[in-house]
Amino acid sequence: MPIYEYKCSDCGKLYEQIRRMSEADSGVECPGCRSERVKRQLSSFATTSGGSNMSSQMQSAGCGKPSCCQITGGGCNN
Repeated sequence: MPIYEYKCSDCGKLYEQIRRMSEADSGVECPGCRSERVKRQLSSFATTSGGSNMSSQMQSAGCGKPSCCQITGGGCNN
């Protein structure tokens, strides 16, 4: 089951709940004030892979600025 993030419209509390996808927006209650006026939030998520860390490659290449460094060459295009 996915984890959903909610924000209470009455008290402003942010919280998470594990819920079935089919019940994501039904019967949701704020754990702080018990209000049912809550809104599901857009969640960001993190992923990992077996590859190397892209930001560490960018920082070690050239000047460390992603906008001008070439990861493979390591030089700046100034």
